[in-house]
Amino acid sequence: MISKKLHDAINEQINAELWSAYLYLSMSLDAEDKGLKGVANWFFIQFREEQDHARIFMNYLNSQGAKVVLKPIAKVDTKWKTPLDMFKKTLEHEKVVTSLIHNLAVIAHEDMDFASINRLNWFVDEQVEEEENARELIDSFEMAGDNKYGIYQLDKELATRVYKVPSPLATAE
Repeated sequence: MISKKLHDAINEQINAELWSAYLYLSMSLDAEDKGLKGVANWFFIQFREEQDHARIFMNYLNSQGAKVVLKPIAKVDTKWKTPLDMFKKTLEHEKVVTSLIHNLAVIAHEDMDFASINRLNWFVDEQVEEEENARELIDSFEMAGDNKYGIYQLDKELATRVYKVPSPLATAE
């Protein structure tokens, strides 16, 4: 059985994941407005992934007989100067999410809640990937600098990203 402390923290995490989705949707729309369809695509897929992360946590709470309590989603920024700024914000944000996931893992370990530890391990691995992706994109956009052709090429590359259902949802349905 999940402890009250972990239950409450996971409900907070659900809100954080939905806020992340909202942030990435905002970035997608801003990129679209700037004519950067590939960047918009990349962030729209991030939007969907963050919704999926929230759903994984919701499914987990439900499987534990714990109630999901949705809370209001705080406001997000709506404009960024460049794609580089967007990806720098992404990395900054993903580092915060990583710390939140680590906090959940600490609580689960303190509770000796092995089922929760197992579920959270997937998120720990996911956060390593999220931060790595953001760093790689920052490096790419820094190399492109103000070179419009370089940005164009990166935008075209980001347009090829496709959505993949996260494994905990693919096996749950």
